[in-house]
Amino acid sequence: MGCVKAEFEQKPKLLVIGNGMVGHHFIEQLCDQGLNEQFQVEVFGCETLPAYDRVQLSKFFETGSPDALLLASVEAYEKQGIRLHLGKEIVRLDIERRFIYTSEDEVWAYDKLILATGSYPFVPPIEGKDRPHCLVYRTIDDLKQIDSAAQNANSGVVIGGGLLGLEAANALLTLGLETHVVEFAPQLMPVQLNDKAGELLCEKIESLGVSVHTSKATTAIVAGEHARHRMMFNDDTFLETDLIVFSAGIRPQDTLARQSGIEVGERGGITIDDHCLTSAADVYAIGECALWQQRIFGLVAPGYQMARVALSHIAAGITGSGATQFNGADMSTKLKLLGVDVASIGDSRGFDNAQYVELSDNQSGTYKKLWLDETGQYLKGAVLVGDASDYNLLLNQYLSGEKIASPAISLLQQDSDAPVVFNDNAIICSCHQVTKADIVERVIAGDHSLVAIKGCTKAASGCGGCGALVQDIINQTMESQGLETQKGICCHFEHDRQALFHLCQVDGIANFSSLISQHGTDDAAKRGLGCDICKPLAASIFASIENEYVLSVQHANLQDTNDAYLGNLQKDGSYSVVPRIAGGEITPDKLIALGEIAKRYDLYTKITGGQRIDLFGAALSDLPTIWQALIEQGFETGHAYGKSLRTVKSCVGSTWCRYGVQDSVGLAIELENRYKGLRAPHKIKFAVSGCTRECAEAQSKDIGVIATDKGWNLFVGGNGGMRPRHGDLFATDLSTSQLVQYIDRILIFYAMTASRLQRTSVWLESLEGGLDYLKAVIIDDSLGLGSGLEAQMMKVVSAYQCEWKTSLQSPEFLARFSEFVNPEQMPLLDMEQYRYSRGQRFPVEAEGGVGSIYVKNIDAEPTGNRLVDKSHIDKSLIYNHLMDHRLDDSSVQVKSSTVSEQITREELKV
Repeated sequence: MGCVKAEFEQKPKLLVIGNGMVGHHFIEQLCDQGLNEQFQVEVFGCETLPAYDRVQLSKFFETGSPDALLLASVEAYEKQGIRLHLGKEIVRLDIERRFIYTSEDEVWAYDKLILATGSYPFVPPIEGKDRPHCLVYRTIDDLKQIDSAAQNANSGVVIGGGLLGLEAANALLTLGLETHVVEFAPQLMPVQLNDKAGELLCEKIESLGVSVHTSKATTAIVAGEHARHRMMFNDDTFLETDLIVFSAGIRPQDTLARQSGIEVGERGGITIDDHCLTSAADVYAIGECALWQQRIFGLVAPGYQMARVALSHIAAGITGSGATQFNGADMSTKLKLLGVDVASIGDSRGFDNAQYVELSDNQSGTYKKLWLDETGQYLKGAVLVGDASDYNLLLNQYLSGEKIASPAISLLQQDSDAPVVFNDNAIICSCHQVTKADIVERVIAGDHSLVAIKGCTKAASGCGGCGALVQDIINQTMESQGLETQKGICCHFEHDRQALFHLCQVDGIANFSSLISQHGTDDAAKRGLGCDICKPLAASIFASIENEYVLSVQHANLQDTNDAYLGNLQKDGSYSVVPRIAGGEITPDKLIALGEIAKRYDLYTKITGGQRIDLFGAALSDLPTIWQALIEQGFETGHAYGKSLRTVKSCVGSTWCRYGVQDSVGLAIELENRYKGLRAPHKIKFAVSGCTRECAEAQSKDIGVIATDKGWNLFVGGNGGMRPRHGDLFATDLSTSQLVQYIDRILIFYAMTASRLQRTSVWLESLEGGLDYLKAVIIDDSLGLGSGLEAQMMKVVSAYQCEWKTSLQSPEFLARFSEFVNPEQMPLLDMEQYRYSRGQRFPVEAEGGVGSIYVKNIDAEPTGNRLVDKSHIDKSLIYNHLMDHRLDDSSVQVKSSTVSEQITREELKV
């Protein structure tokens, strides 16, 4: 036996086994209460890294470094008089003699012992699970292995469709792999979501390029023919892939307790009482290794509560004060999975005799359900998918336990811009149990920033999900005191958009890592992380200044869903394709080409109010080939997916119209081709009318131009939509060169000074001095910015590129659109969600499918089934489909509910 360490130290010895988030939180609380002075504290972590943020684990792939995730360091522990032993595995406990043993044969004595050993990934007992490139998703080392394996892989499969599984899928997608999720249950996130919510989540995730396979049990993993592995399923189908990541749940790491005789649960977990004490004297268990009343808590917030309870009990033995108890934990959670907002509160799956309120909006892709008690007066649970803006209000209602004051439906019909009013005892930060009163107290005491509140209360320093809410409370409290509040865009930046634009322009900042390290909050700069507010905003600023390719390596992870795939995501999971038709003018040949391409891919076509043709219903995997065909015909991207110039509408003007006084089409084409590459705070629309009859409706556009017999009248700040506004007359009788000069200056000044997602109409109204001020800046050059604004626009114009043309040259970009592992599979497009009317394909609105046939490649298994309406399709279209996908089958099976027919390739040619 090795020598006993610290045998003759005078202080009682407190040992902590485990340096994960919960173990680290225990140490933080210990130091905050000054108890580190009362004990000789030793912490043992089996990993070589100190505690890091597992909640944000997938952010590792953004930088390839764990530094931004680290919560502690050996040096920080030493400053508190605590020794942190990394890479030390504890292999045995002796609870009678109070010793722990390391794998290096070291022996440490303890007076108090904290087991914070966490959990380990559950890997189902599948034949072949130990094959190379079959990995788990749990630690930084795991992620490094996944990153390494992905370098030589084209595809990846995550086994498990829960929270961690979808995080793992996001990681594989970030690495550029064709990504699949395989889930044993009939839906995703079966623990948190009901069936409808799970179905919507599945649709949204599939629309992002992840293939989801539910009700699939993997029976074996063997060598593949076209990829490294072949996964065999219990329904006699299979899937081939290069990389497999297991994320099928967790199991409590209770080995030390089990071997030492400490009581454990029948299904695992170290049994604890309400003080987090185990069956062994002075031994506590906290976090995912602990079993309280037959429950394992898999979130970080309950683990933090356990850490505080255990510490309270230890402190009570020293001070004689009362100890708090662990009474369970709220498992409500809000997060973003692959860009999709998901939230669950309380009993999110319902219960017997429960009343409920359910809202399902297929058009916007949102689903919300409230579970009420038998009387319908108390909120007992909720589930939100697609829109979690009601989360804070609902959580407050749930945690308060108070009767709902008005009909429950009102909880889902609140003004989204109105601040939520919380009771003083409302829990704002579940991770650290911080109430509104705790935050208000610190704000009144002078802590006015989110960083300061994090430091003194720990609010928003756990999972970070409550950061925006904490900021709201800070602002509300300061405003109630008559103090000016900060205008930061989010918790990562204390600057507004205008300030960030200025900083990027002056300092030459062109990437997010530089921006957040130089100008983010102290915590954000240290961790290098952003959010779904500041990242797209930064991407917009970089594009407005430099106009670089938006999907370059340094910008790709900043984009939102539409920009990430250069297409607008539609309600059914398909995408729209919108080529530019400058000024609404198109040649007959191009019009025919558009029709042929739309027919080839069975796309719904619509001439829009902006005088271009939108093509709807494109499958994700078809986008590259559709755009390749369009570019070959002389089209380019219409930027319908971006916050940028959309269209310049025009009438025919003097070219054909007997009332026209100027060539409105020619000017519209010139303006559209000049500004087509400009990214801005929001979308921009133009129109040019050839006379004062105003057929192009120019006064309802951001930039409106109306011809006069002396030149052009310029209008700014018009808007249609939900809040119509006529544009303001800015200047009259301008020459074309003057007009372009003024528009150059206006648009760059707008890009520089507007708030996040602010249209020109709102921006103009928000300018101090309004229209007169804008005239002074643009026409009179009162700020001396004129030449600089023009130079910036010239930089944008000269840097223009068609983003689709550039993207089609990038294998990394094209990999995002591959939905199938096996090359012989044809694309899977569930046509039962479509109907045909007026000669075109439409999404089905009501439940109940339409008559369908299945086109099946019978010579290649597993099959890819393409469902099509039997009343619309014909054999020639089936044949063309097979030819498009280079399938060499001698025959196909055509099926419907009443017909099953074998058709040869020769017959299909007829």
